Amino acid sequence: MEKNAKIYVAGHRGLVGSAIWNNLLQKGYTNLIGKSHHELDLMDGVAVRAFFDAEQPEYVILAAAHVGGIMANNTYRADFIYKNLQIQQNVIGESFRHNVKKLLFLGSTCIYPRDAHQPIKETELLTAPLEQTNEPYAIAKIAGLKMCESFNLQY
Repeated sequence: MEKNAKIYVAGHRGLVGSAIWNNLLQKGYTNLIGKSHHELDLMDGVAVRAFFDAEQPEYVILAAAHVGGIMANNTYRADFIYKNLQIQQNVIGESFRHNVKKLLFLGSTCIYPRDAHQPIKETELLTAPLEQTNEPYAIAKIAGLKMCESFNLQY
């Protein structure tokens, strides 16, 4: 990526997103775009499309997600799958429609089977049951990976 490339970091205030943002700044990238949840609700497809129309990012890093601990994941199962699928669909879809050069979608170790061999290899994906307490979040993340893979294979 060129140092002046327009890079949108979705989730730039979160744990991983802020680390990516700071790393890009330290490496001299000068055209970073970040929006807080209050500035841009990634679950709102119309708002996400308007943002992409206005900003025209060249690169997108999707670090945004609806996250929580074990108790939240297990208690609010519908929220975790619904919100994450919605965020991913909107950002990945608009990235495709706006011809971004590269999209980086971040997954999670929870997408791998509960009893995956260590160290985990990518080939372990979808080979056995997931950890039950965060299965909806994991399934949403797997769907995002498969959406990216499908766009790459088709286009």
